[in-house]
Amino acid sequence: MTLRYRKSPRLKDFEYEGAYAYFVTIVTRARHRAFILPRHAHIALAALHESLSKQQFTAHAYCLMPDHLHLLVSGTATSRLTDFVHHLKTISGYRYKQAARRPLWQISYHDHVLRREEAIGDVARYIWENPLRAGLAEDWTSYPFSGPRPFPECS
Repeated sequence: MTLRYRKSPRLKDFEYEGAYAYFVTIVTRARHRAFILPRHAHIALAALHESLSKQQFTAHAYCLMPDHLHLLVSGTATSRLTDFVHHLKTISGYRYKQAARRPLWQISYHDHVLRREEAIGDVARYIWENPLRAGLAEDWTSYPFSGPRPFPECS
């Protein structure tokens, strides 16, 4: 039997530490529509807010879709994205499993480190408009599982 190792999606020579902005997507296990029930969405959002505070990250935008979470976050000089995502997935996954009796997240996540020329407002708008593109809302400000509110970059 040949062992196959998954290639890490992280950048090889980047530490993911410091005052960078990141666009992160975390997908549910087998694309299960875990967040159809508001109580399950609230589990993930509570964990998100705890992880932001504990890991010293700021959320510029987030959107919890039925089967994935989009985040636009930035850290401080000592913040580590890998620690933030690990904390978020661990506590939300544990609480969700207690409530729903099934695992929540797929292994790993997708990240994109924003470059200087990429506008945070443009990425935030893309995240907030996700429910519109999916037909879940007619107005991005009315979707209950996105934020933060108010939307300062788009006023």
